[in-house]
Parts: sequence; C-alpha cells; structure tokens
Amino acid sequence: MKKAAMGWLAAGALLCFGASTVQANEALASKAGCLACHAKDKKIVGPAYKDVAAKYKGKANAVAELTAKVRKGGSGVWGPIPMPPNPVDKISDADLKSVIEWILKG
Repeated sequence: MKKAAMGWLAAGALLCFGASTVQANEALASKAGCLACHAKDKKIVGPAYKDVAAKYKGKANAVAELTAKVRKGGSGVWGPIPMPPNPVDKISDADLKSVIEWILKG
C-alpha cells in the first residue's frame, strides 16, 4: 500500500512540475512578445508551435538552428511575412533555450 501511495505522490509531483514548466515557458514567451504572432496549436502571423515542433522533430541541431532564427529574424521559411530579430535584451539566452526546448516537445 505504501509503495502505491508513493507512486501516486511521485506522479502527482511530476504532473505539477510539468504544468509549472509549461506555465513558466508560456510566461517567458508572452513577456518576450512571441505570443503576439505565435500560438501553440494555430497559425496567427507566424507558425503554430506544434508545426515548428513537427518540422524540426529529430533534428540534432534544432535548438541551435531555432535560436539563430529567433535572434536574427528572417522570412521565407513559413511564408512571406518576416519575423523580426529578437535580441538578448528582449529574452535572455537561457530563457530562449528553455522556450525553444518547450516548443520542440510539442
């Protein structure tokens, strides 16, 4: 009985941690202005995060590639509307990495 209770307690802790991580990354993306053009599951101005995750699934250098795209901005990958560059003063390197990893998890 104790093992079962400990298992449920651990599962609950993981769910809570996962939810707080999602909320933290959503807050970082919102603060940086990402959510003005992107959403998790639908295209706004830029692609949906689920589409980004699907496009970069399995790419070993996905985090580095997306970091460069976010920092430099660009156009043509997802259509004609350009994405403006997002400098370090808008979102730190550590926060950007966290958000990109969250996006890639789908």
